[in-house]
This record gives sequence, structure tokens and C-alpha cells, in this order.
Amino acid sequence: MQKSTLHCDGKVEDMVRGAVAGLVAGLAASWLMEQFQAGYMASKATLTDEPSPSSGDSSTVKAAEAIARNVADTPIPRSQKAAAGELMHYAMGGGTGAIYGALAEVAPVIATGEGGLYGAAVWATADNAAVPALGLTPPPTQTPLSTHAYALASHLVYGVSLDAFRRVILAVI
Repeated sequence: MQKSTLHCDGKVEDMVRGAVAGLVAGLAASWLMEQFQAGYMASKATLTDEPSPSSGDSSTVKAAEAIARNVADTPIPRSQKAAAGELMHYAMGGGTGAIYGALAEVAPVIATGEGGLYGAAVWATADNAAVPALGLTPPPTQTPLSTHAYALASHLVYGVSLDAFRRVILAVI
């Protein structure tokens, strides 16, 4: 009996290469997004001369807590919440980066706007659909327009830097 071999026209290899580049680029873009957010919060505090109000745990911390409770049946200790939130942020950024990288290799239209359109799509689907549907944030209709603008700007930074990092990584691998 002859062993069959899988024949690919290069698309699978391109997608895997794109996914790897996208994963690494997504992690870097997540870091840059965090820097943008920190800078925004610092400038907001400086302009208003008062610290930004904290509305409790972030959606990333709430997501990490939900996973910990459902998978390990245990809450995250208070001392570990910030790290758990960071892990969720980078997991989301790396994961959406890998998807972007794979898709951009076979459907270049995904890179429209140098990644800006993708960043806006992540904002729309994650921040305004999935996260509220999971009960991690209020519905978009109960969120101030200024918060939406800030979140969209953050995701545009993510999308554009994701594409830029991906292109650089692809050029060297």
C-alpha cells in the first residue's frame, strides 16, 4: 500500500509563515498599544490635574478571572490580577495578530489601510460585541463616546503597528 502525501501549492506554508509573523508582530503591537494608552492616561491626568478614576478591574482582568474560575475553579489572588490582565491582553494581541498574519498572506485586502481597518474591526468585534456579550463591560450604548474614541484610537495604533511589525518580520524570516 502506497503512502499518500499531502501536496500544497504554497498557500498553507504562506499562511503558517504569516501567522508566525503575525503572532510576534501582535505581541509587539500590543506593547505599543499599551504605551499609547499609558501616555494618553498620563496626559489626561496632567490636563485635568487629577488622576483618572478607576472603575474596578479591567475587562482583561475580568476575562482572566472568568477563565480561572471556569477552568481551575479558583479565583485569581489580588496580588496576581494585574499580571493575569497583562497575560490576557498579550494573548488577545498575539492571537489576533496571528489571524491577521495568516489571512494577509492569502487575502491581502485584509491589510487595507496598513492594518488600520483590521484594528478598527478588532475594536468593533471585541470591545463592542464580544466583551460586552460576555458581561465583562457595559453595553456599547452605555459607554461614553469619549471612551469609544479612546478605545478606537488604541486599536488603530494596534492595527497599524501590527502591520508594520509583520512586514518587517516577514522581510527577515
